Amino acid sequence: MSGVNNASIALGIPTLREEQPVLGKRKPTRKIMVGSVPVGGDAPISVQSMTTTKTHDIGATLQQIAELTAAGCDIVRVACPTDKDAEALPIIAKQSRIPVIADIHFQPKYVYAAIKAGCGAVRVNPGNIRKFDDQVAEICKMASDYGVSLRIGVNAGSLDPRLLKKYGKATPEALVESAVWEASLFEENDFHDFKISVKHNDPVTMVQAYRLLSEKGNWPLHLGVTEAGPAFQGTIKSCAAFGVLLAEGIGDTIRVSLSAPPVEEVKVGTKLLEFMGLRPRKLEIVSCPSCGRAQVDVWTLAEKVEEGLKDVKAPLRVAVMGCVVNGPGEAREADLGCASGNGKGQIFVRGKVVETVPEDRIVETVLRYANDMAADMAAEMGEEALANSAPQVMVPSA
Repeated sequence: MSGVNNASIALGIPTLREEQPVLGKRKPTRKIMVGSVPVGGDAPISVQSMTTTKTHDIGATLQQIAELTAAGCDIVRVACPTDKDAEALPIIAKQSRIPVIADIHFQPKYVYAAIKAGCGAVRVNPGNIRKFDDQVAEICKMASDYGVSLRIGVNAGSLDPRLLKKYGKATPEALVESAVWEASLFEENDFHDFKISVKHNDPVTMVQAYRLLSEKGNWPLHLGVTEAGPAFQGTIKSCAAFGVLLAEGIGDTIRVSLSAPPVEEVKVGTKLLEFMGLRPRKLEIVSCPSCGRAQVDVWTLAEKVEEGLKDVKAPLRVAVMGCVVNGPGEAREADLGCASGNGKGQIFVRGKVVETVPEDRIVETVLRYANDMAADMAAEMGEEALANSAPQVMVPSA
C-alpha cells in the first residue's frame, strides 16, 4: 500500500460499528413506484432534487442530471412550461440514469405529454392547472395505461382561491383540505399510484400540515419546505422541519429546496438521512469546535481534511481533533483520526497510534492514510459497493 510507513498496520475494511439507532418507527404508507424507485411502504427514504436548466436544452439538462446522480440523487424533477420542454421529455427520460418527474403547471396538455414521454412520474399542482378537476378521470386512465405515478403538489403560494377565501391564508388546515380533496378525486377513479406534498415556506406551518395529512390516510408523503431560501438559511429550515417529521416516522421522500446549485440540495438531504440513521453512513468527519484548550488551528485542519476527502465514498469515520481533553479518545474511536497539540499530531488507525508528525504534516498524513484505507475497501468490497466510484483523495494545495 502506497505511502504507509508502518507495514504492520492493517488498513482495509474498518470494524463494523453498532447499527445506527433510528429515532422513530416509520408510519405505514402505501408503496408506489416512481420509475424504478419505490416510494413509501418499506422502501428507503429517497432524495430528490430539480434541475435548473431549461429542459429543452437537452445536453445541459442531462449533464446536470448526471451531476445530481453522482451526488446521490435518487429521483430528479424537470420543469415543463413550454411545448419545446415537452418535446424534450422522451429523450431526457430515456437517457437519465434515475427516474425523471415532469413538473407541470397551468397547462394540462403537458400532463398527457409527460405521461406518454416515459417519465417516471408527473407532478401536478391542482391549484393552478386550468380545469384540473374535470380532467382527473382522463389523467388517471392514461397514467394507469402507461404505468406512471403522480404527485399531488399543494403549495402555499398557489393554493386554490376558494380555500384561501375560506381560511384567510394558507393554514395547515387549508393545505390539507386541498390535498385530501384532490386525493379523493383520484381515488374515485380507482387510481392510487400517487404521493402528496403540502409545502409551505414556514417550517412550523409545514410540520403541522404534514402531521395533519398523515392522520388522514396512508398516502406516501413527499416532504419539502418550499422557497426555503439561500443555502445557509434553507438548510437550517429544511433540516429543522424534516428532523421533526422523520423522527415521528412521517415522510417517504424528501427534497431540500435551496437557492443554490441543486447538487447542494442532494448533499444536505443525503447527509440528513445518514445522520438520522435512515440511510447507511458514508464518509463522516468528526472535528471539535475548537476552544481555549486547542493548541492547533483546528478549523483550518478540519477544512483542509474535508476538502481533501470530498470525493470519497467509503464509509470512513475520520476524526480531526485539537483538544487534549477529548482529542485522543475521539481519535481512537474513529476509523482514522488525529489528536493534535504542542505542534504535532498523533495519527490513529482503528484505535492505534501509527505515526506522530509535525503540525504542518498532519493534513497530508491523514489524507494519505485515508486514501489507502479507501482504496483497500474498494478492492475488498468492490467498486459498486462504494457507490460505483473509485475513492480518490486529493491533497489540497497549500
